[in-house]
Amino acid sequence: MPSLPLPHETAVTDQPHRRIRSFVRREGRLTAGQRRALEVLWPLYGIADEDPLELDGEFGRQAPRTLEIGFGNGDSLAQMAEAAPEEDFLGIEVHRPGIGHLLQEIEARGLRNVRVMNRDAVEVLERQIPAASLDRVLLFFPDPWHKKKHHKRRILQSRFIELLGRALRPGGRFHMATDWQDYAEHMRAEMEQATDFHNVAGPGRYAEKPAYRPTTKFERRGQRLGHGVWDLVYERI
Repeated sequence: MPSLPLPHETAVTDQPHRRIRSFVRREGRLTAGQRRALEVLWPLYGIADEDPLELDGEFGRQAPRTLEIGFGNGDSLAQMAEAAPEEDFLGIEVHRPGIGHLLQEIEARGLRNVRVMNRDAVEVLERQIPAASLDRVLLFFPDPWHKKKHHKRRILQSRFIELLGRALRPGGRFHMATDWQDYAEHMRAEMEQATDFHNVAGPGRYAEKPAYRPTTKFERRGQRLGHGVWDLVYERI
């Protein structure tokens, strides 16, 4: 059974010889159900830190493949996978309670088209995802690191975009969503400079919310409070 990180591990560091990561491992309390899912279901649906992955073998078929980075509690990923059984879905998350919750959803919904990874997304893209093997990458509501001194921790940086360009097939799409306007502007500025991508909505424009993206409880609550949500969709040239 591939091991999951222990609760005390810290993923962000400013030490010069280590990468500054876009997350801090905030280990919440596991419910009994989540703990049981990690023990029983992770061996079935979890992906070990193997470099590189053989995705056709992992899923037992060839199919369009979507990677969601930072799936939170996994509700949206489970909904998308249930709505599209002809497609395969990979999910990356660093927080074990969220992984446990998604595993519970996989079992409850009878999903066979989802696999889960517990690793830094940049490391996954660097070492595990074969070139031109993904049809879509999703980055929904990542940590905005809203303080200016923390902007260096935002996941959407030039190196990350380069890795996405390698992982996506030509014509594949990268879909982002955020409820922080400042981060939406940062995302747009970074992606408009990326020569491997073009903006599906048109240069400098935000996209309409695609029908496949579920609306989360968090998002609905924000909308009731008048918060905006910005979607951006870019296609690999």
